[in-house]
Amino acid sequence: MKQVNEVLLPGLSGLRSTRAPSTAPQKNRAMPIARHAQLSVQESLAALRTQDAGLTDAEVVARRAVEGLNEVSHDKPAPAWLQLLSAFRNPFVMVLLGLAAVSYCTDVLFAAPADREWTGIVIMVTMVAISGLLRFVQEYRSGRAAEKLKSMVRSTATVLRRDRQASVPVRCELPMSELVPGDVIKLQAGDMIPADVRLLHSRDLFISQAILTGEALPVEKYDTLGSVSAKHAEAQSCGSTDLLDLAGICFMGTNVVSGTATAVVVATGQNTYFGSLARNVVSAKRVETSFDRGVNSVSWLLIKFMLVMVPVVFLINGLTKGDWVTALTFALAVAVGLTPEMLPMVVSTNLAKGAVAMARRKVVVKRLNSVQNFGAMDVLCTDKTGTLTQDRIILEHHFNVDGEADEEVLRLGWLNSIHQSGQRNLMDRAIVACAQETRGWASASGEKVDEIPFDFVRRRLSVVIRDAAGTLQMITKGAVEEMLAASTRIVADGHEMPLDAPMRERLLQRAEAYNRDGFRVLVVAARRLPENAGTQFSAADECDLVVRGFLTFLDPPKDSALAAIRALNDYGVTVKVLTGDNPIVAAKVCRDVGLDVGGQGDARLMLGAEIEDMDDAALGRRVESAVLFAKLTPLQKSRVVKALQANGHTVGFLGDGINDAPALRDADVGISVDSGADIAKETADIVLLEKDLMVLEQGVIKGRETFGNILKYLNMTASSNFGNVFSVLVASAWLPWEPMLALQLLIQNLVYDISQLTLPWDRMDDEFMKKPRKWEAGNIRRFMLWLGPTSSVFDITTYLLLWTVFGAGAAYALHGGDGGQAIMNSGWFIEGLVSQTFVVHMLRTRRIPFLQSTASLPVLLSTFAAIGLACWLPFSPLAGAMGFVSLPPVYFAWLALTIAGYVALTQVVKTAYIRRHGSWY
Repeated sequence: MKQVNEVLLPGLSGLRSTRAPSTAPQKNRAMPIARHAQLSVQESLAALRTQDAGLTDAEVVARRAVEGLNEVSHDKPAPAWLQLLSAFRNPFVMVLLGLAAVSYCTDVLFAAPADREWTGIVIMVTMVAISGLLRFVQEYRSGRAAEKLKSMVRSTATVLRRDRQASVPVRCELPMSELVPGDVIKLQAGDMIPADVRLLHSRDLFISQAILTGEALPVEKYDTLGSVSAKHAEAQSCGSTDLLDLAGICFMGTNVVSGTATAVVVATGQNTYFGSLARNVVSAKRVETSFDRGVNSVSWLLIKFMLVMVPVVFLINGLTKGDWVTALTFALAVAVGLTPEMLPMVVSTNLAKGAVAMARRKVVVKRLNSVQNFGAMDVLCTDKTGTLTQDRIILEHHFNVDGEADEEVLRLGWLNSIHQSGQRNLMDRAIVACAQETRGWASASGEKVDEIPFDFVRRRLSVVIRDAAGTLQMITKGAVEEMLAASTRIVADGHEMPLDAPMRERLLQRAEAYNRDGFRVLVVAARRLPENAGTQFSAADECDLVVRGFLTFLDPPKDSALAAIRALNDYGVTVKVLTGDNPIVAAKVCRDVGLDVGGQGDARLMLGAEIEDMDDAALGRRVESAVLFAKLTPLQKSRVVKALQANGHTVGFLGDGINDAPALRDADVGISVDSGADIAKETADIVLLEKDLMVLEQGVIKGRETFGNILKYLNMTASSNFGNVFSVLVASAWLPWEPMLALQLLIQNLVYDISQLTLPWDRMDDEFMKKPRKWEAGNIRRFMLWLGPTSSVFDITTYLLLWTVFGAGAAYALHGGDGGQAIMNSGWFIEGLVSQTFVVHMLRTRRIPFLQSTASLPVLLSTFAAIGLACWLPFSPLAGAMGFVSLPPVYFAWLALTIAGYVALTQVVKTAYIRRHGSWY
């Protein structure tokens, strides 16, 4: 199958898989491909009612009518109208809509025509509309961007179709979705396997199954009646306990690294191994994330507080004033004031701003809530292949038998690789690339005489070369044990010596040591041939070889991996590696990127087999100390993520394979890359368009900044509203009328909330950014109880000031009824809004404002604009309509003293709060 964006996954020839058996999404033996693995090629063709030449068009049409298109389940985006409705699914939105409905009944439906008032209803509905639309637009745009990523890859397959009149089958390039069981396809290097297939014929075929298993190395695949002996093939098939290890079977979504093959399609769409896993992932309900749980807990805390306080205000006003309708209207205004109605909008604005900032770093945020989860994340679980590593093989060392770097070993390996025919595997490419980067041997490669190709029994490849002096030499490289079996001598210290049993054991131990360090090892040997040896050679001539040394290979870590993990650790994020690869290779990569995983038996290393035997409680205890989880199946990765979440962690998962999809869905924030499998990108919350891991650090910073600014609004608004309600309760019990009209209370609340919409552009203290933060309703309750009464102190002094100094009390005594109310309403409106807005600068930081920490320019402008508006409204042309009267200039001198006292007391309370609780937010 051809791909516009071709990605070749890394691997090495001649090495058997060391991956643990995977837990398939359904019982292995119940899958169509499993049944065919037990049949011979001819039996498979007969069972599929097909032949080597493929199907006719008529047969294809009939089968497609039964089987459907060759497509797997996808996490399709919801229709736009459903996304729009979901954007308004928020507890505070429901509260505001409920209050708007009650307000409509009291102010419009049951009110006299002359007394109908729409202002409060319009304000509440406007708040709801702006909040919901902002969230909808951002998430809809992100979803469209993610869909465009998928459309960048167009896939086709080379299919043989048989014409009834023609004797020769016709090759067709068809979309992958049009394949049906029984189709015969051609495969070559770079192709993706378009369905689950059974090999009919193959040549030097290597398949990368990393997208299914997470293992970097490709595995050898061959038709069981092809190039290998029947006995060896039978051992390969019967000895395997896992579908993915079967030699004659290839799976949908995997890649051809090298070689060619002809195969028959056994299963398509949902009936494939990939399709079964995808169906389970897509049908699974997305778990509630840390953000969802936090928002719900905080929302219900504030709603419960409102449900307690509003009836109290209603009863006190009704009992003391005797006007129950006015008391209800005022209580509704208090309810609106207590509701942080701008919270959905502030949250959406913060998240959208974070998403836009991350988009500039080529990160697609598919779900806005994941921005905050990124900041709250304290554990990042990551796959190894393609995420921590470069997803390619390099030649790391060329050692002689004494373990010393030796140019001759590299030169011999290069000659073997450069002269072999056919498709070079990734090891050969790594050897050639290493040699050509720094050595000038291109003109000294000699003349190729013959080649003995690689096969899966000998597990080695030889070339015979005649150099410029006419010397004939056989150069062989291959797997360690097979190479030592064909060798009789070694070169050590520049001299040949016999390869005796002790030396053979030493070389095996050296190779094992390289393996323990995570390297894949090949042995290079050579043999000088007599001049009359001829020009044709066979495997029988691969004898009496002289071992020259070792070539070691690895999939190297990304350049940014070490720095990214250190940066994440600095920000309090623990990194754990979850991989399907074997523990030796994975441990090597972990050490290279700064993760200490110990050795076999160490508590920091866990294997899939151990997890399989543990219940959830035991696993929950072990996951805390473990750093590397190796030989994991997809479901085991998901179990580890859930165990960490059960322990109270906010967990991120970084992966790009099909085998990562369950964990990506279950994590609080799932992160994939644009070159990952479609199902991984669809399941993820965030998609990285570049493989630079340093973007993870930026994501954490942006997430914490986003969360910090949301917390600012919540803490400041909750404490301010609590103080206002406390002040209202005192005023309701003491004053002969409401301290502020319902309309004035709504306007005050609206002006304050609008001034807070710039908080997403504010800065956060460095101390806050260094630790993961979570939603904790208890912290908000504590903050509210400490700081709320502080504002009430000066509200009460303002009542006394307006009652005594500015004549509100005298006016009431003289005129009764509403006498003096306008003075009280105007004075408290100004003081309440000015103090509430100015104290933002005190509460936004744990430092001393303006001296140690200054708000961003948008916050400065919005807060001082709100203060200016508060002072202007009682003197404006709108004053009469709002129930305000002008106040004498001396009032503002008293106001300045009140604000100064409020600021001083707030700083004292803030200092005591930090000393008591150790943090500010």
